[in-house]
Amino acid sequence: MKTTMNARGVIIDDTLRAATEKKLSKLEKFFGKDTASATVTFREVKMVQTVEVTISLYGTIFRAEEEDSSFRNALDRAVETIERQIRKNKTRLEKRLKSEGLAMEFQPSDDEYEYDEEVDFTIRTKAFPIKPMSAEEAILQMNLLGHTFFVFRDDATEQTCVVYKRHDNSYGLLVPEM
Repeated sequence: MKTTMNARGVIIDDTLRAATEKKLSKLEKFFGKDTASATVTFREVKMVQTVEVTISLYGTIFRAEEEDSSFRNALDRAVETIERQIRKNKTRLEKRLKSEGLAMEFQPSDDEYEYDEEVDFTIRTKAFPIKPMSAEEAILQMNLLGHTFFVFRDDATEQTCVVYKRHDNSYGLLVPEM
C-alpha cells in the first residue's frame, strides 16, 4: 500500500513512521500490496493528538479520525475503525469491485470476527428549491436551519456545492471536480 504521511504542527519521528507503516500493512490483506493508497495526517491541538487515516481503493474511500493523548493509541483506534468499516461493508465492496470489472478481488480474511451485514437501509428523500448564493450565504443559511451541512448552487461558478460544519467548529466547502 502506498502511504503518504502529513504532519500539522508536529514532527513525525522515525519510530512513529515505522509504527504507522506496520499498522497499515495489517490492512493489505484486504486490498493487496499496491492497489490502495493511504494518507495519514498527524496533528496536535491543545495537547490533544489526532490521527486521520484515509484509504482510497478504486474510488472507494475509507476514513477514520481518532483523538488520544498519544499518536500511537489514536493510530491503533483509527486502523481498528477502518478494519471494522471494511468488514461491515465487505459484501457491498465485493459487488462494486466485480461490477466495475476490476481484476482485483476483495480478499476478506478468515478470522474469528463476525460482523452483521447491513442488508437494506431506508433512504429519506427530500426535495427543495436551490438558488444561487455565495459560500458565506450558504453557511448563514445552514446555521439558521441548525443543520451540519447545506447544499447550494455557487453564484459564481453555477456548480452545486456543499458547505459543512467540521468537528473543530470551522467550516468546509465541497466543490465538484469536472
